[in-house]
Amino acid sequence: MGEVFRRPAFRALFVGQAVSGLGDWMVTVALMALVLDISGSSTAVGGVLLLRLLPAAAAAPLAARGVRGWDRRRTMQAADLVRVGIVAAIPLVSALWWVYVCAFLLEAAGIVFLPARDSLIPDLVERDQLSIANSAILASSYGTIPFGAAAFGAVAALSPSGGWLGSHPFVLVFFVDALTFVVSFLFVSRLPRSAEEVSGSSDEPKARFRDALRIPLVRLVMAPTAAIVLALGSLFSLGVVYVRDVLDASDTQFGLLIALFGVGAAIGLGILQLVRRQDGITNIRRGVVVQGATIALMSLANGIALAFIGAVAFGAATAFVLACGMGVLQSTLEGHDRVLAFTAFHVVIRSGLSLSAIAAGIAGDLIGDVHLPGIGVLEPARLVLLCAGVIVLLTAPMLRGVEQREVSVVGLDPH
Repeated sequence: MGEVFRRPAFRALFVGQAVSGLGDWMVTVALMALVLDISGSSTAVGGVLLLRLLPAAAAAPLAARGVRGWDRRRTMQAADLVRVGIVAAIPLVSALWWVYVCAFLLEAAGIVFLPARDSLIPDLVERDQLSIANSAILASSYGTIPFGAAAFGAVAALSPSGGWLGSHPFVLVFFVDALTFVVSFLFVSRLPRSAEEVSGSSDEPKARFRDALRIPLVRLVMAPTAAIVLALGSLFSLGVVYVRDVLDASDTQFGLLIALFGVGAAIGLGILQLVRRQDGITNIRRGVVVQGATIALMSLANGIALAFIGAVAFGAATAFVLACGMGVLQSTLEGHDRVLAFTAFHVVIRSGLSLSAIAAGIAGDLIGDVHLPGIGVLEPARLVLLCAGVIVLLTAPMLRGVEQREVSVVGLDPH
């Protein structure tokens, strides 16, 4: 771990991402709170979640088409500056449609930023350090969730209550978040220009997003990625109902469950360091099995204590698979193919989370209690989570078949 952080370029990327990640989660909570203040509707708050799907469809083709002519470092800087302007503009208009537009544009800029960032990591560290580097970047992005929520509360409490600035309840939160993107911009400016970064000639066809799906390795990695986010989105959507109504637990215990998910993610990234020399595809398949089995068993838990244990295992498997998938793409693909691959990777994650969360919520509302022989009566939340776990488990043997067909193309060892 220490060797990776002794590299100035990677250290700069990590620090910038940790700061902007904190701001990301802080402003996510702020957007949800703002929508609730404006509309008074929990359904309207759900609209913020829906906006995580649309930008993936809109911005991914833009990122893919520009990949042959864009410098990745400058792309990241441009995305940061765009996000500074968007966040700073949110307090200017107190209307629901304006908040939705800004949330959409923030996600769109993120979809452009993330593939450029992840495809640049192999240029900053040695190949045998990729798993550590990916773990650190994932931790900077998702390990800041509880800190972002806490920062929102602290900054919102300090927001002015009078004058023009006080006319908006979360103006200081958005101002601080804009500053985090400025910090990210400054740290990204320290990164070297990739040695592989070349502009496409004028007679070269533009890259298209669907070109990413023509890369065998991308198709291989997308299957487990989609399975992982299916379970994650289902748990995200029904987690509160599962804890409150099914397990008869408190909101405080739900908060603890989310915290334990983060603890599990850290454990999963630690386990990855122990097995990083093993075949990446095999590791991905094993992680999918663990995650699917965990959420299926969690759905049958009869107490909050078992759910806590499941949250740790679920977080570990989820982080393990995502970091493994990143490592496989980075270590095998080069240049523009790598950027295309990460465009597809982040589109699958964001759109998959949205679709699965929305579908799980609808299913939970529409179905009633179901009696299963040998198990008993399952409440809607239990049933949906159980089905999600079974679907994830069914993905694992499918991966073996895909791997055998495509391994010769991508040059990986199937064993």
